[in-house]
Amino acid sequence: MDRLASFGNDPFDKPPCRGCSSLLTEPYIKCAECGPSPFLLCLQCFTKGFEYKKHESDHKYEIMTSDFPVLESGWTAQEEMALLEAVMDCGFGNWQDVAYQMRTKTKEECESHYMKNFIHNPLFSSTLLSLRKTKDSRFAEGAIPFKPTDDPPRPTFDSVLSRDMAGYMPARADFMEEFDNYAEWDLKDIDFVDDDSDILRGAKVYERAKRLREEERRKRTMLCDVLQYIQDGRACQQWLSKQASIDAGITPAVTTITVSATGRRSAPPLNLTGLPGTEKLNEREKELCQIVRLVPGAYLEYKQALLNECRRQGGLRLAQARALIKIDVNKTRKIYDFLIKEGYITKA
Repeated sequence: MDRLASFGNDPFDKPPCRGCSSLLTEPYIKCAECGPSPFLLCLQCFTKGFEYKKHESDHKYEIMTSDFPVLESGWTAQEEMALLEAVMDCGFGNWQDVAYQMRTKTKEECESHYMKNFIHNPLFSSTLLSLRKTKDSRFAEGAIPFKPTDDPPRPTFDSVLSRDMAGYMPARADFMEEFDNYAEWDLKDIDFVDDDSDILRGAKVYERAKRLREEERRKRTMLCDVLQYIQDGRACQQWLSKQASIDAGITPAVTTITVSATGRRSAPPLNLTGLPGTEKLNEREKELCQIVRLVPGAYLEYKQALLNECRRQGGLRLAQARALIKIDVNKTRKIYDFLIKEGYITKA
């Protein structure tokens, strides 16, 4: 049993490997000549012939493992000790909790094995009987007689009887025992957020509303592209022909684009109907956006940026305007000239 006890403890209770200081896992090596404290090595350090102070690589050694049956096949020594510890922790009869703590055996296997080998086994029964007689005789020597109606006497502090009577409840005539050691396991994974305030909840609502606005804006952009094709009859016919060819599995032919005498592609004025920001424009600004083919929202942003820069510099040059808004230089010139003409900005 002394040998089994060394394997039943928690692995973290064992000292680490003397060679690499890693956590020892079975099987591992114990030097049979070094002592009195055990000199333990993992298999990797043992195969390398690790030596330290008085320990030499040719010392006799023992292979420490608990992977062998003791009472019956199918139950290793480590599982035997784990079963006894689980019964002590969970209480006799709580086989479901015992099996949950062991992890390797079922409820029925734990109950059957314990009853067979530790309750109905004559060897263990006689051993337990002798231990009980010894304990009863020890209590009989130092017992303090009292009547059930009397207030129970209190043993002397730090005496043997005081330690033996630790946890005893006189009113119940029984020792205190935890009903369920795992009653609070369901609460250990709960995450309590300290900063779950109204401000953070409002931020979540804002982010959700922002995503909805972005989706609606993308839908409006796609609709504006389709409306441009509808306003231009020739482009609409070309687009419909291209889609029909794609649906029929035919590669669409490359269409020619009519250009003006100056070599530039002619484009119809931009239709501002339904575009956001149109209501903020006056008639001259609407005409500019139609000719330049600039959506009102973008024009308002460019206008505000140029106004701020002009106010900061005390004037604005065309080169500064082109460096400020990164769009087509011809469109920038038309916006710049328009704002100068309307008196919104002044030249530097």
